[in-house]
Amino acid sequence: MTQSPTPELPLKKPTEAELEILRVLWSIGPATVRDIHEVLSATRTTGYTTVLKTLQIMTEKGLTVREEAGKAHIYSPAMAEAAMQTQLLKDLSEKLFAGSPALLAMHALSLQPASDDELKQIRALIARKSKDS
Repeated sequence: MTQSPTPELPLKKPTEAELEILRVLWSIGPATVRDIHEVLSATRTTGYTTVLKTLQIMTEKGLTVREEAGKAHIYSPAMAEAAMQTQLLKDLSEKLFAGSPALLAMHALSLQPASDDELKQIRALIARKSKDS
């Protein structure tokens, strides 16, 4: 079950380690600490207790939801990936680009080349947004 933070409460921003765990949860779905640890351990060395402690902090921050299933605890992201991306981008846009989505997009595109497919998708989005105006 995925929840969004209430409008009155600001989003608690995930650290890089927390974001890595969220990516695992978005990828595999609700999981135990052991499941998450196995996925993370496939690419780098990480301790089981480190993953456990990080998940406990994430639950306190409202980034994950924990349910008990017998002796195991099952963790789920508290917010869908797209909702988290939207919230973090809005925050970044406000802080760095005075809330201008155009400035944010232009800066992002200037950082590295976009593929032909990405440019096609961007053009399609611009066309849809132009029709909406």
